[in-house]
Amino acid sequence: MSTKSVCDLSCGAMHEFALVLDKAGFDAELIQRMVNSRGNKQAKAMYAALTHGAQVDDRFELVNTFEIVVPEDYDHSKRLDSFGKEHRKAFYYYNDAITDKNYAKATTKLEAGRKLKVKVFQIKEKVTSEDCMDKLRSEKAILVGAHGASLAWEQKKEELPVNRWSVSFDEKDALWKDARGDHRVPRVGRDSDGDFEFGLGYFEGAWLDDFCLLCFCDE
Repeated sequence: MSTKSVCDLSCGAMHEFALVLDKAGFDAELIQRMVNSRGNKQAKAMYAALTHGAQVDDRFELVNTFEIVVPEDYDHSKRLDSFGKEHRKAFYYYNDAITDKNYAKATTKLEAGRKLKVKVFQIKEKVTSEDCMDKLRSEKAILVGAHGASLAWEQKKEELPVNRWSVSFDEKDALWKDARGDHRVPRVGRDSDGDFEFGLGYFEGAWLDDFCLLCFCDE
């Protein structure tokens, strides 16, 4: 469905709208009728209702959605160290600062069996970390930082965008602060040759179009 030709909503907003409608059980014909409505009033009204009136930010485009489940043997206090010990060799690069000690302040302490939907938003233009946090709040996301990034890679690595860094935020004060005083944001990179990297970006820096925002939500 070509959103530019049938609707004055952005491509990202329209894609998200269609995914929500599809999950709700709307068929393609009904969706097409709504986006073809005069001035797209039906489409906009339905989108607002289904997303609880969330504001659309064209700087972020939904490109994928997948689900993960926190494993039964998950121990939040030991997750990052055990993950590194088990999977470090699977990464082309692995930042040694991703440890339980450095990320002990995680805002959300995950528990075994918790089911999460992960929305992947492509960053379309330069944004700040505050912009990313605003987007996550608008989606009613939970903040899981490095722990969430490790689970996304472990369970659904093939769902992560190719040639992009997928970033998993937490509150600024919950992020590890390096020797220069910069707060470091966990990010997983996936290369077209199949290599992965588990690194750290800068909360104080900007995020460009080679980054994607991981948005973790309760099902």
